[in-house]
Amino acid sequence: MARNETVIAVPPERVFAVLADGRSYGHWVVGSSEIRAVDDGFPAVGTAFHHKVGFGPLKVADHTTVLEVDAPRLLKLRAKARPLGTATVVMELHPHPQGTRVVMIEDAGDKLTQLVFNPLTHLMVRGRNVESLRRLKAMAEGHGPSMDQAAAP
Repeated sequence: MARNETVIAVPPERVFAVLADGRSYGHWVVGSSEIRAVDDGFPAVGTAFHHKVGFGPLKVADHTTVLEVDAPRLLKLRAKARPLGTATVVMELHPHPQGTRVVMIEDAGDKLTQLVFNPLTHLMVRGRNVESLRRLKAMAEGHGPSMDQAAAP
């Protein structure tokens, strides 16, 4: 399991607003290069955003589905990134004296992917998620792309 934390200097509702905008994931998730579409009603359970994952010319079209939501405290997602497998990503938002403590937990999403998720993989995922949370923080605090820019096709 890869677990990362950061404190973002805005209330949980503002952080959740970024998470609830399916188009924002192309800006803050490292490796997600393009959001192709977002289901109506996102982030309701069962809805998804459709993305391209990868680097350079090696990009694969896939999707991420909402498994559980408790706004503005929790968003649990199942991210598909073939051929690498699936991941379960949990975003927990906790009130903090300086704003919001965000806990991001990422783990294998199926039995086949568990074979690939070893201590080295978890270390690499944690490193990637440090940057993802830095980008999320910038967006939520208004220092990165605005929500309007994230929503642009």
